[in-house]
This record gives sequence, C-alpha cells and structure tokens, in this order.
Amino acid sequence: MKVLVIDDAPDVLEVVDLCLRMRWPDIEVIRASDGPSGLEAFEQHNPDLVIVDLGLPGMDGYEIIQRIRLFSDVPIIILSVRDEEQHIAKGLELGADDYVTKPFGHLQLLARIQAVMRRVNATATTTEEVLEVGKLRLDPNTREVWVDNKPVVLTKIEYDLLYHLCRNAGRVVTHQALLNKIWGSDSVDDRHLLTVHINHLRNKLGDRTDNTGMIVTERGVGYRLVKRTD
Repeated sequence: MKVLVIDDAPDVLEVVDLCLRMRWPDIEVIRASDGPSGLEAFEQHNPDLVIVDLGLPGMDGYEIIQRIRLFSDVPIIILSVRDEEQHIAKGLELGADDYVTKPFGHLQLLARIQAVMRRVNATATTTEEVLEVGKLRLDPNTREVWVDNKPVVLTKIEYDLLYHLCRNAGRVVTHQALLNKIWGSDSVDDRHLLTVHINHLRNKLGDRTDNTGMIVTERGVGYRLVKRTD
C-alpha cells in the first residue's frame, strides 16, 4: 500500500510516517510539505490513500481535495487542527472520506485508516433487495439512492450511514452503533463528526432540519429513519 501524507509540519510527517510503518512494515509512505508538491506527488505515485492537512503553503488542503476528485476516487483523510464544524463539513462536502483533528492518537488514526480502507475494498458478495422507506429508495447492489424518484449523489460515508438507518428503519440506531459500523469497533466516540455527516446527509436528501423529517434525532441516544411521504 502507498500512502501520500501532505503536511507542512515536519514533526507531523514524522509521527504519521512512524505510525504507518509500525502497523504496516512494508508500506510506502510518500511525504510532501506543501500543496503543489503534494499534488505533484499524487500524480507521480498514484497512492492508495491520501492524508492531507488543510493549512498548507502554496495550495490549501481544500483545493487539493477538489483537484484530486476531478479524476480520482482515492480515499482521502483530512488531518487538521481546525475542529470547527464548518471546516469539517466543507472538507467532507468536497469529497474527503474522513476528518481527524490534531492532536490525534496513534490508535485513533490507524482505526480511521483501516475503516476507510475496509469501505473501499468491500465488495458485495450477495444480491440485496432494494430498500424503500417512504419517498426514499436505496439500492445496496449499485449504491444508488433516490428521493421522490430523483437520484441523490452521496459520499461513501453518507451512503453507509443511510444504508444502516434504512436497514433499521423505524428503530433507533445508537451513536456508538453507527460509529462502529462506519469507522470500526475500535472507533472513538466522536459524536461531533457523526453529527456533521448526518447534517450533510439530511441536506442532500432535502430532509427537514427541525427533527420532523426522515432522519429523526433521538437526543442523547442516536438516530431513527422514519417513513415520510410528504
């Protein structure tokens, strides 16, 4: 596996490099310390995963993600000190698969990487029935989603969240259950990140945000998908 790490802090590059090599001794880690060289390294090495900071000289992380998404669906994890919701939402909206805030724990970063790679490498081995909940329709075989017969384009994480909510339609799915399903059993209890993804999913589905829509927030517990036809 080849991983491209783009960060202008030498100590962060060193820590991430060491963390990856301890877990995967045969891994190839490519380092870049600014935006332009990071994009050049991506085009040259075609990595299997990109870990990118947002505050980079020359070209920020947002632009790097935008440019990569023009021609590649490689998994991208943002690693940034910016922990405000608007920064997380923007990064995910542009096409990042996950967002880890600095300072970070080694085990947390590895768990996030493993979860992202599992989602990418997962392939359907059986045919599943199309799931329909009110005006929402989801095809697990093609990973396509429609609302009122109109297609909705979702990121990998958004689709996975919606899939698990659909499979449990009418029942509450706890925060931790969703975190475990999406980010793995070793995931940390990062409800803020989960909230950002749910809000972005609601927006793409055209769902209401006052808790009277398809995705209902059960405060302090989790989320529930309900049948709505209006």
